[in-house]
Amino acid sequence: MGTDDDMTGDAVDNARGGWDGRDGQDGDGRDGHRYDTGAGPYDTGAGPHEADTEPYEPDHADAQPGHDRAVRRDEAVRAAVEQGLLAPGAPIVGLLDVTGIRESAAELTAAFDAVVAPGTPVLHAFAVKATPLVPVLRLLHEEGIGAEVASPGELALARAAGLPPARTVLDSPAKTPAELREALALGIAVNADNPQELDRVDVLMRSATSRSPLGIRVNPQLGGGSIEALSTATATSKFGVALRDEGAREWVVRAYADRPWLTRLHAHTGSQGIPLSLMARGAAETYALAEEINRRIGRPQIDTIDIGGGLPVNFGSDATAPTYARYARLLREAVPGLFDGRHGLVTEFGRSLLAKHGTVVARVEYAKSAGGRPVAVTHAGVQIATRTVYVPEAWPLRIAAYDPKGRPKSGPGVVQDIAGPACFAGDLLASGRELPLLEQGDYAAALDTGAYYLAHHYAYNSLARPGIYGFAPDGSGGVAFATVRERQTVREIVAESGGAHATALTTLRASGRG
Repeated sequence: MGTDDDMTGDAVDNARGGWDGRDGQDGDGRDGHRYDTGAGPYDTGAGPHEADTEPYEPDHADAQPGHDRAVRRDEAVRAAVEQGLLAPGAPIVGLLDVTGIRESAAELTAAFDAVVAPGTPVLHAFAVKATPLVPVLRLLHEEGIGAEVASPGELALARAAGLPPARTVLDSPAKTPAELREALALGIAVNADNPQELDRVDVLMRSATSRSPLGIRVNPQLGGGSIEALSTATATSKFGVALRDEGAREWVVRAYADRPWLTRLHAHTGSQGIPLSLMARGAAETYALAEEINRRIGRPQIDTIDIGGGLPVNFGSDATAPTYARYARLLREAVPGLFDGRHGLVTEFGRSLLAKHGTVVARVEYAKSAGGRPVAVTHAGVQIATRTVYVPEAWPLRIAAYDPKGRPKSGPGVVQDIAGPACFAGDLLASGRELPLLEQGDYAAALDTGAYYLAHHYAYNSLARPGIYGFAPDGSGGVAFATVRERQTVREIVAESGGAHATALTTLRASGRG
């Protein structure tokens, strides 16, 4: 089985290293205006925005500065104001950079194509939970990316986007019999999470044939990263079969020996905050187990290994680091057998494909002062940045300042708070951040919010879901927009809040009551 001893020499050296959150800008955008880079983790080397615990120095192969992305973003904000997407009746929008999304998909594909043996089947399945929007899934499908789903709703989104069953993977720790039955009928790949779920699959496989590739999810129990909630390979994680528990490894081997139709093996070490070295160890452990199973049962039954996703995202600057290319090289050095063509490969990246390509832009409704500190009250808060508001030390966001015409603001930095619209004191996008002074009518943009932010609405105060728009160059020097999701109306809020059943509770009366 894979241990620290499996990663020696250059492989270990390359596995180490995070990034220091800087790409030479020192907080200043190359377009001349100042970005707030957030406090703490980006400069100290601590927190979730690291790939590891040691400094990571970008080089030409391992980092992409992000200058073009920043320019496109600024042009899109200005165009959104000019074209009325941001207006008095629409004080908040989400913007998705279509060019950037296409580039990330191409970078992912190229990175693994460069390390696998020719002819190796590779499926990159986007984790739909990261950005559950049908147009996003359709765009990624067009770029050769499949879908990893974990609920009936996510499967429905993938199907609505045109994803074929052969490019869809179903993961979830709580699959119902109905979900399993549908997946097997469609031919969707399924990773069973636990022995009881595998029992259900047994029953379904006896009742009908299926084209679905089937496997088991295992937990190598290697430990966690800097964000406990996103560490899926801890000793007590709820996911998968815990391999180091007594008897578990033998159970897994027997499960494959008894079921020739189990042909995949899946593990996912974690997401943001997980060191690259730990991710590589997780892949090594999974590969070693697959080899052990095939050897012990005397046949090459496991033909595909699903290594999950989890590549960390740099939230500290516009730079993309670590890159897919760096991670793929690290995996090849640490687990060369994974890429020799004997096994197909599945990945399940989410945040790393979308985060850098989304921006939430909100109007400053009021600018005030409290205790001598300026406070910009905006329309973006907990409803759009739930993680940042409730756990700011783990999820700080960069903020960019724009004037009423959507142009980047410049000028001296002023320490200020950027507040949201919800009715509790902690609804802050940023606290004590240094930016050009935000004034009434300006715009505050929360950067790197393309995954787990702009499409993840939290209906505090019954705040409306913002409209989301994709953007790309229009070919004439301007910016073209396409509607991804309409802004939620008040009528829709009432309907979703039981408006059609207003008298439902008043009609229930205790027996004998007048």
